[in-house]
Amino acid sequence: MERNEQTTAGPRLTAGAIAQKYGILIALALACVTLTFISENFLTTRNILNVLRQTSINGVLAIGMTFVILTRGIDLSVGSLVALTGVVASSFATTATTGFIPGAPWPALLAIAIGLVVGMACGGVSGTIVARFRVPAFVATLGMLSAARGLTLLYSGGRPIPALSEGFRWIGTGSLFGVPVPIFVLLGTFAVAHFVLTQTRFGRHVYAVGGNPHAAKVSGLPVNGIRFAVYVISGGLAGLAGIILAARTGSALPQAGIAYELDAIAAVVIGGTSLAGGIGRVSGTLIGALLIGVMNNGLDLLGVESYYQQVIKGVLIVAAVMMDRSKNKQD
Repeated sequence: MERNEQTTAGPRLTAGAIAQKYGILIALALACVTLTFISENFLTTRNILNVLRQTSINGVLAIGMTFVILTRGIDLSVGSLVALTGVVASSFATTATTGFIPGAPWPALLAIAIGLVVGMACGGVSGTIVARFRVPAFVATLGMLSAARGLTLLYSGGRPIPALSEGFRWIGTGSLFGVPVPIFVLLGTFAVAHFVLTQTRFGRHVYAVGGNPHAAKVSGLPVNGIRFAVYVISGGLAGLAGIILAARTGSALPQAGIAYELDAIAAVVIGGTSLAGGIGRVSGTLIGALLIGVMNNGLDLLGVESYYQQVIKGVLIVAAVMMDRSKNKQD
């Protein structure tokens, strides 16, 4: 008696599946290879470190934005929080005689802590409005965008805060083993966020709330508390980004951070996080931020005007959202 044997073949990786899973990484690699051939200045140690240093601010912002978008939210206030936290922290770290904080400059770590607390507090206000009062995240954070910008101008009197202490500036201009400190800050933020989202109960709850808020609530999860927490995280990381920016430039500008929220959202969406919530990885966000940083740097090296960079980023955002929508329909 002859036995029919059935062979079980593993799932085949089609070109579409590969593009869907590794598309952003392939795009980053292709961009780097292309720019290497086009510009001899791109693949140099100095320029690569410069790209990573420039990406650090948007990367930190985008990681915070990832937490919010995973819960089906959005945070439009991060650009204004960059400015607000920058001027507040810098006011405690300035060595200028015109400083209006008694005893300034304060210890750098204390000034940094104050900036982080301000960012987290503003994020907490947005989170309370969204979670407690059921105001759409777009509206709540749009209001915080305007309020934080106004508070920045009121606090600083519309003037920059210069002459920051060396200890404070180290977080933006210092280096360890020849690598700029902002890069270490970005990598540390990524490592913590990746651990939280993949290895902790809170991370699983974030995905659950974004995937199906009603089911999460029925299951006994503190949906409102989780929503509140992700805005606090986003605000705190916006504060960290604002501190890095002020430390890098040596002075805090009240006009800083304009449209930074767009780059952060772009990095998250391009990195594969779904605007419908519940799907995404912080590693994709990091690659998305790097892709935007490489693109900006490459266009600068080629002498392309910044206006075209905005057009390209807009096209990338729309394309990424269209791909996300198409994928959701297929699922």
